[in-house]
Amino acid sequence: MSSTRIENPQSYTNSEPTWEVARLFPNQGSWSEEEYLAINTNRLIEFSHGQLDVLSMPTHSHQAIVAYLYGVLLAFTQPLNLGTLLFAPLRLRLWPGKYREPDLLFVLTEHSAKCGEEYWESADLVVEVVSYDDRRRDIEIKRFEYARAGIPEYWIVDPQRATISVLRLESGKYIEHGVFGSGTKASSVLLAGFSVEVDAVLAHAKL
Repeated sequence: MSSTRIENPQSYTNSEPTWEVARLFPNQGSWSEEEYLAINTNRLIEFSHGQLDVLSMPTHSHQAIVAYLYGVLLAFTQPLNLGTLLFAPLRLRLWPGKYREPDLLFVLTEHSAKCGEEYWESADLVVEVVSYDDRRRDIEIKRFEYARAGIPEYWIVDPQRATISVLRLESGKYIEHGVFGSGTKASSVLLAGFSVEVDAVLAHAKL
């Protein structure tokens, strides 16, 4: 009695990308703002002069820190009607052809007209939690870009170094209001009276 050979379905799997689908989209460097804004996905995708930058999925620690900071900032700003606070994914247009998606974005009430439906045209304060896979992006590159965009205050939360850096804009460049470590409170210049314990923020990081 002859046996029937059963093929492994995986043997037919082609490891090549689906090029026919990929070719429906522009090549890197050729994307327009309109094409970028039409992307419908839950992935964080930033845009820089025709290039797409698909960011890594955030970790548990990253999201826990963002959630905690959102909570304390909202508790401070909302009762006083100081402005609008939101979180990624949300596009921020830094200048024509350049979009970022900060972890937290805040706009003062008097600038609320800048809060568009598809993207915000400006922000008064942004927060980034430093990514483990690309520290330079949050610490150096975005520092330059947010300053160029005229954002008055930039917070850099660095779980690896256990610090929160608060930068304020002066003459088109960021200077340090403070680099706050364990046992101290990070304070805001823009939001007078707001501060948060560094240890409370970083307690959410699984280091």
